[in-house]
Amino acid sequence: MTQQFSFKLKATDGKARTGVISTPRGEVRTPAFMPVGTAATVKAMMPESVRATGADILLGNTYHLMLRPTAERIDRLGGLHKFMNWDRPILTDSGGFQVMSLAGLRKLTEKGVTFKSHIDGSKHELTPERSMEIQRLLGSDIVMCFDECPALPANRDRIAESMRLSMRWAERSRDAFGDRPGHALFGIMQGGLEQDLREESAEALKSIGFEGYAVGGLAVGEGQEAMFDCLDYAPDSLPMDKPRYLMGVGKPDDIVGAVARGIDMMDCVLPSRSGRTGQVFTRYGVVNIKNARHADDPRPLDENCSCPACANYSRAYLHHVFRANEMISGMLLTWHNLHYFQEIMQGMRDAIAEGTFDAWQAAFHAQRAQGDIEPL
Repeated sequence: MTQQFSFKLKATDGKARTGVISTPRGEVRTPAFMPVGTAATVKAMMPESVRATGADILLGNTYHLMLRPTAERIDRLGGLHKFMNWDRPILTDSGGFQVMSLAGLRKLTEKGVTFKSHIDGSKHELTPERSMEIQRLLGSDIVMCFDECPALPANRDRIAESMRLSMRWAERSRDAFGDRPGHALFGIMQGGLEQDLREESAEALKSIGFEGYAVGGLAVGEGQEAMFDCLDYAPDSLPMDKPRYLMGVGKPDDIVGAVARGIDMMDCVLPSRSGRTGQVFTRYGVVNIKNARHADDPRPLDENCSCPACANYSRAYLHHVFRANEMISGMLLTWHNLHYFQEIMQGMRDAIAEGTFDAWQAAFHAQRAQGDIEPL
């Protein structure tokens, strides 16, 4: 068993890459999709079920866990892996994005951010040093730098100022992270949709030196076209031999487009959140299980899918349990969505390795464009 963190590129096809991240807790095949376990659980799923969908790694959330049940408590109970019964790799985000999007009154200074908890209004401070401490207490395998992520659209001066603050925080994060064999610290590139600011950010991060690099500050409302325009150049300014992580993405076609542009890792709440609201992702596009057209339909969601929702239940049943607010609805639909997302990742890994990524991508888009099967 390897005791170090490493990344090995196995094949490339155009800008698309496939490889393996090795950690003491196991290997992560890239491109990798990380299901989000915000509060130490992937909602509506058992850890072994998440693993059965093909997930190699989960994402945990610093902001949520520091507020409840607290990082100190998780540490006393043996760390996050033991706490949530997931023995494979975990990446934790830094808390920066949630402070921006969820926290009450927040005050930003050079030192860090003070904010009010969205749970009970209690006051907290998050700094690069505190974020590193929380993530160390959680015991995550991949730790993210503490950064500030401005909501887009924002003016150029605001984006530049924020990016430079994040780069100073990245340096403090690196210092505070210290020497932790087997654990990795990833830097986060910022700079909005400004190519020169993105490149400045990449240079700053490379001079500090990280085990991996994230593209942050996208999928925050700028739209797919603007995001892809940025990804046409942003990953290229990051080291070839380190994993590249696009934070908070996304829909199936976002994921495929990101991999085509050189991204290795992604995470998003979409498959689990959509599963709980009756939105199902299939190879033929999006199915809304709450629609009346499914009420008498004995067919599976997707006859080519081997997940429990498709293998064992009809659309009529899935429609019924969703309408009746039965818990099994969220469980089955989340399982299906996560299974489908991991199927996309496996399809891309195989295609890149075989040098057939363009053809795979064309077939993926063509199939989704067909739309759902005709109603009965």
